[in-house]
Amino acid sequence: MKKQILAAVVISIFTVACTKSTTKTEQVEGADGSVTTTTTTVSETSPHIVDSAKVNEAKKNVDEKLDQAGNKIDNAAQKAKDKIDATADKTKQDLNKAGQDIKTEANKVGKDIKSGAQEAGKDAKDAARKGAAKVEDAAKKLKEDLSK
Repeated sequence: MKKQILAAVVISIFTVACTKSTTKTEQVEGADGSVTTTTTTVSETSPHIVDSAKVNEAKKNVDEKLDQAGNKIDNAAQKAKDKIDATADKTKQDLNKAGQDIKTEANKVGKDIKSGAQEAGKDAKDAARKGAAKVEDAAKKLKEDLSK
């Protein structure tokens, strides 16, 4: 759309021909004393008529410059897109790594909890065994005391 508007403006500027119009009024007195008025309009075209080859060349130049500007805009947009894509890829990789790190740490914590629970279970068994042995010893002593 911009190309068409710009081309139309360029063409209209170059196609305006310089035409000069002159109006002449002459009064001629006849032999009998009567006056005749004659009005003549003369149009002169400037010798610098717009050459269609020049107009086409100007249009071609305008089109080339517009294409160059469009290409620059396209290139800038592509660079911006590439940067955004690269940033998105980096962010995705960082998120995946963070997820893996969280998973690894969660597994470590789970193993620590499991081993802690196993140790607590062993400690509880040991305490129960020791307590049972003491109860047995106390029962034996009580039995011996009662037998005496």
